[in-house]
Amino acid sequence: MKTILNKAAIVILTMVLSIGFTNCKAVQNANNKQKGGVIGATGGAILGAIIGNNVGKGGNGELGAVIGGVIGGGAGVLIGNKMDKQAQKIEEEIPGAQVERVDNGIVVTFDESSGVYFATNKYNINEASQTTLNKLIGVFKEFPDTNILVVGHTDSVGADDYNMTLSKNRAYAVTNYLTQSGVSAGRLTTNWFGETQPLHDNATAEGRAKNRRVNVAILPNEKMIQDAKTQAGQ
Repeated sequence: MKTILNKAAIVILTMVLSIGFTNCKAVQNANNKQKGGVIGATGGAILGAIIGNNVGKGGNGELGAVIGGVIGGGAGVLIGNKMDKQAQKIEEEIPGAQVERVDNGIVVTFDESSGVYFATNKYNINEASQTTLNKLIGVFKEFPDTNILVVGHTDSVGADDYNMTLSKNRAYAVTNYLTQSGVSAGRLTTNWFGETQPLHDNATAEGRAKNRRVNVAILPNEKMIQDAKTQAGQ
């Protein structure tokens, strides 16, 4: 499990993110709930885990609005302890997934080698992916005081518009499966980026396979935050 603690890097990422959030095509495809959020003191490292080296290329303001600010002090320590336990549980249940503890949240990355994947040009949840998601749903139900962000991506094969729609359909396929399995819709936000945010080299088959991915970010909800602040006397 990776831990990202470089506060200076987070500050730099946040400053860069605040400059160019409105240019990317992904903003045009975001719903009203996801648009127009002020990035503020957002967890830039979480955004980096979701969109990698493309931080600062624009189109991420809607994610910042969902992720919110980093909670510090004693409340942050209490939240961190709870998120550590949840991240460990996910690693135990889904050993193939990439699980990162980032800021006050958790970022889980699924690709073709780690549990939740899609056939070429498809967005239905296959049987293998259902098995993995069912394990993840069990963790979500065990730790109810969190919000969940689902983000879809594709490789660069095909037209931009087609890939944007495909990433949207794949992200919503995961979101819908979660809600149909008992996860409250109020906990979920869905986003998509098409081919615009690759983490790996699209010139290779291996890189393209890893770019066909879904990220799930798990974040403390308002109840967890307020409970932690009360307990810490903040």
